[in-house]
Amino acid sequence: KLDPGLIMEQVKVQIAVANAQELLQRMTDKCFRKCIGKPGGSLDNSEQVRAGGRTGDPRPAWSGRPLRLCVPQKCIAMCMDRYMDSWNTVSRAYNSRLQRERANM
Repeated sequence: KLDPGLIMEQVKVQIAVANAQELLQRMTDKCFRKCIGKPGGSLDNSEQVRAGGRTGDPRPAWSGRPLRLCVPQKCIAMCMDRYMDSWNTVSRAYNSRLQRERANM
C-alpha cells in the first residue's frame, strides 16, 4: 500500500533538487556573462575584466569609485557569493510571508 506521507516527502525532495538545479544554472549563466568577456583558452591571471557594483549597493559601478579589476575566477566567485546571498534573502522573506499568511487563515 502506498504511504501518502512517503510520497509527499519524495515529491518535496524532487522539488528541492529541481530548485537547486535551476539556481545553479541561473547563477552560472549570469556570472559567466558578467565575468567572462570573451572566450579564451584558459582563465589565467592575465585575463582581467571589470567587476561592477555590489548587489544592494544603490550606487552604480561607475559612480566616482575606481573600477575594480579582477581575474575571472575571483569575479565568478564574488558573483556567485552575491547571487547566493540574494537568493537566501529572498527565500527567507518569501518563507516569512508564507508563514504570516498561513497564520492569518
